[in-house]
Amino acid sequence: MQTRKILVVEDEKLLALNIKNSLHKLGYHVLEITDSAEKAIENVADHYPNLVLFDICLCKEINGTNVIDIIQNNLNVPVLCITEYSEYIRLHQQQLSKPFGYILKPIRETDLHFSVELALEQYQSYRKLYLEKQRIEAIINSIGCGVVVTFTDGCIQMMNPMAERLTGWRQTEAIGKDFTEVVSLVDKDMDELIGNLAKEAMQSGEVVNLPENCTLISKDGTEIPIADNIAPIRDSNGSISGAVLVFQDITHRKLTEIQLLRNAFYDGLTGLPNRILFLDRLQQAVERSKRRSDYRFAVLFLDLDGFKGINDRFGHSMGDDFLVAIARRLESCIRSGDTVSRFGGDEFAVLLEEIKDINDVINVAKRIQDTLGLPLNLNGHQIYTTASIGITLNHSHTNEPESILRAADSAMYRAKQQGKARYDVFNEAANC
Repeated sequence: MQTRKILVVEDEKLLALNIKNSLHKLGYHVLEITDSAEKAIENVADHYPNLVLFDICLCKEINGTNVIDIIQNNLNVPVLCITEYSEYIRLHQQQLSKPFGYILKPIRETDLHFSVELALEQYQSYRKLYLEKQRIEAIINSIGCGVVVTFTDGCIQMMNPMAERLTGWRQTEAIGKDFTEVVSLVDKDMDELIGNLAKEAMQSGEVVNLPENCTLISKDGTEIPIADNIAPIRDSNGSISGAVLVFQDITHRKLTEIQLLRNAFYDGLTGLPNRILFLDRLQQAVERSKRRSDYRFAVLFLDLDGFKGINDRFGHSMGDDFLVAIARRLESCIRSGDTVSRFGGDEFAVLLEEIKDINDVINVAKRIQDTLGLPLNLNGHQIYTTASIGITLNHSHTNEPESILRAADSAMYRAKQQGKARYDVFNEAANC
């Protein structure tokens, strides 16, 4: 085994010489004996000994504990302190220093051997734990998720860089603060602040998932949708020693979900609800009519008159612009609580809710016809159009959305057969 190198920092020359002789006899190599803290630091930086024997009372002008911190924390070399018993007691009471052991004056050779070996062994164990901690921290700091670790009291113990970025808090300012102060969470579904999930996870001993629509309020007030969970941390004995929150920014996922929902329920050209969403809202209207005897609704089915001729004359691009303009005009004719939908081509449907009687519906139909009859200026061309409209009410023939829609469609065809720019109210006998 390679001879271990030791630096002796001691201003009592006779004691220093005795220590050197004893260390040589025990099989160690003494690099140097110095009575200067500054030279000791230089020597450690140049030669990196395995251990430094350091007299804590080397010089009254020097803060020995600061020198120990530099050697151990900055240069990563263990220190074994030489001290008087009274100084040892004082240091322990004031907790000023944490070297890898003490050896008390006067120094016996057997005590020196034992203390040196113990300090070296303790340092190896410490070094192994330190390197493992560094490795774990490097892994945690490298992952793309935010990680926040708490103590058993629910206060912050550590955060990785991603957690710092998302919360807006630096680890140095967050340590010791309550979890909810640093990680402010809101359940958007319930519109309420979420409590200390770290304590909840520790009390239950189970993993706690974040709510479906959980939002992180960062330090500057930015709202960030996040996901994942918080779990209790257990030591080797199974005892809970804290909690760890792992979370990620899901803004992109949410935007994708919104876009997918939009693609599924809205017309890509006009932005109006499509047939699927219209039928869903119609089903809700049907359910409301079952619960409320005073609730009435109506469905209007529209087909533009002569749309094929517009496409043939001006081209499909102009036809698309025309349909978008018609969609905006239809929206202007109804209330905010009603629904206008595009079913495809030049077919549109309107759901009118909370109506009093058929007169309310007919007034809307007339308003639509008047609005569509106004000239439409597109790319330097004036285009006129009308619509055939079929109307059905909810109080008579059926409670099935598809059947209600078919009834309105049937009334629309009856109106178209009678000529352009007309409306017809579904009558079961007349539309059979």
